[in-house]
Amino acid sequence: MNILFTILIVLLAIIVAILTTALFTKKIYGVTCSIVINKPLNEVFGYVKMLKNQHDYSKWGKIDPDMEKIYTATDGTVGFISGWSSKNKNAGVGEQEITAIEEGKRIDYDLRFKEPFESNAKSFMTTEKVGDKATKVTWGFSGQMKYPLNFFLLIMNMEKMLGNDFQTGLNNLKVILEK
Repeated sequence: MNILFTILIVLLAIIVAILTTALFTKKIYGVTCSIVINKPLNEVFGYVKMLKNQHDYSKWGKIDPDMEKIYTATDGTVGFISGWSSKNKNAGVGEQEITAIEEGKRIDYDLRFKEPFESNAKSFMTTEKVGDKATKVTWGFSGQMKYPLNFFLLIMNMEKMLGNDFQTGLNNLKVILEK
């Protein structure tokens, strides 16, 4: 009986420590990655502002070639929604909506994940001229983990986990555009 009581007290102490630590842990995380593509800015921006094109270069778009894709409104304009539905839990179900476009410079998106978990996040892509035939593309993402799940931000390297996926997508984008 004493051993069981001791185990219960230790588990309770661990839970209290985690919950207390989570109170003082950041809740917001963000990731950005960049690449230089040897094409003029107008060509690069014209391609990346079309949300449907992300399925060709995004790592997540390639997870399930058979995923159902749903589109609403006019691609490349504010309000366009690109939705996906997959039986593959790594792809899940969700949608992405263009919320702002600064022509030739920036596109902002709202991401809404529905399965395997519900979450909302913000994403963006920027383009910057770095030469007559070279464009720097930056892809960024920010999200928030609610308390007490934000505790996991202490042990998860979101920049590495998501950053590798974004960099893979940017590398694929470079190959596509520089053909």
